[in-house]
Amino acid sequence: MTPQSHFMVVAPLAAQREADVRAVLATMNYRPGVVNPQNDIIPFGQFERLHFARFVLLDDPTLDDITAYGVPRPDVAKALAFLGDCDGSADDFLADLVQRAGAGLRHIFSHCQGFTSDGDLLAWLQDHAQPPAAAYVNWMGRTVRQIRQESALRDALVAYLDQNAAMFAGIGPRESRDMLRQFVDAETQAGRLTLTEPAPTPLSWQVRNVLHSIGVPLLLVLLAPFLMLYSPIFLVQLRRRERQDPEIAPRPDAHHVMHVAELEDHDVTNQFGAIGCLKPGLFRRWTLIFLLWILNYTTRHIFNRGYLTRVKTIHFARWVFLDNKQRMLFASNYDGSLESYMDDFINKVAWGLNLVFSNGVGYPRTDWLILHGAKNEQKFKYYIRRHELPTEVWYNAHPGLTALDMARNTRIREGITQSFMTDDEIVAWLQLF
Repeated sequence: MTPQSHFMVVAPLAAQREADVRAVLATMNYRPGVVNPQNDIIPFGQFERLHFARFVLLDDPTLDDITAYGVPRPDVAKALAFLGDCDGSADDFLADLVQRAGAGLRHIFSHCQGFTSDGDLLAWLQDHAQPPAAAYVNWMGRTVRQIRQESALRDALVAYLDQNAAMFAGIGPRESRDMLRQFVDAETQAGRLTLTEPAPTPLSWQVRNVLHSIGVPLLLVLLAPFLMLYSPIFLVQLRRRERQDPEIAPRPDAHHVMHVAELEDHDVTNQFGAIGCLKPGLFRRWTLIFLLWILNYTTRHIFNRGYLTRVKTIHFARWVFLDNKQRMLFASNYDGSLESYMDDFINKVAWGLNLVFSNGVGYPRTDWLILHGAKNEQKFKYYIRRHELPTEVWYNAHPGLTALDMARNTRIREGITQSFMTDDEIVAWLQLF
């Protein structure tokens, strides 16, 4: 199994360079929201380990909201962020990217403060890396190569079934599977189909993963007496803040909504990014740090086979602290429209949204950290749209395929390669076509 990794580079823009970098990034697109995967600056389509990538300007339209707490507006510069999700080590991917697209990266980041064109580009990228506090992978171990091969397999099988519908109508399920397996064997031998075996799981990753799976629960057990003693105090502190925290969720600016909507719905999969300030004080900061620590454990060891709690439409997601944990960025790649995406979360895991995002300035008021909040649907949607960031460039290595499509295609492949299946399993497998 090849595990997936995440990378994110953030650098403040140099003075008076915003318009210039936007113009450069625009040349990477066919049109707004639709990237040219073979563009001359960074030809994303040539990198076979890259699932998603994006360039986005971290220009927070809600920075003034924090003044409602009587604290000054954060003095943060607009920044350029480059982030993505890849197979294998993120460091290895960035090294490959620098080697093959270094000139394009230098051209883009020359608009950032402190960048020198003749410096060590890889070291500069690593120095400006921002690791996620928590990250989610829909299906750990499913590589870009596997996704593409399994999609080609499914397409070939569907075409074969359509061309021979009369023949398959006269035979039973087991005979149908046998014929389909024979067809795949012939196509594979002819070189028209490829089904590559998964690579061995890196030993270093296995060791780290096992240690993490044991270490977090062990630490929680050790902390349990202190957490139980502190919990009544925590609840008192929480309720006092929940009653006083201002809600800031007016109707978002119509021009902003139109601009971000222009970048969406060009495919079955979309990108989403939002940024905002954390509520002032150590209480909210440490609460969020702890909750994201727990979330990262669950996404790493529990929710790594096709769903995040009850939501099955997210491919990748990350939560990233910025500016010494004064702000947070959330970025995801998901199936469907933003409206359906928000409805999915509101209806299925509103409490989960509240746990994390209620620590952000202006979030609809919660009770006991998990109640109400996102359940106030209109305010929540206004809040999300106000904090949403337009993405300048977005690349998706597998357009037209939803997370559910990928899961189905994997099951189809397993039905071909599996040595034995019961009659009921075969019937269920044939229904996938």
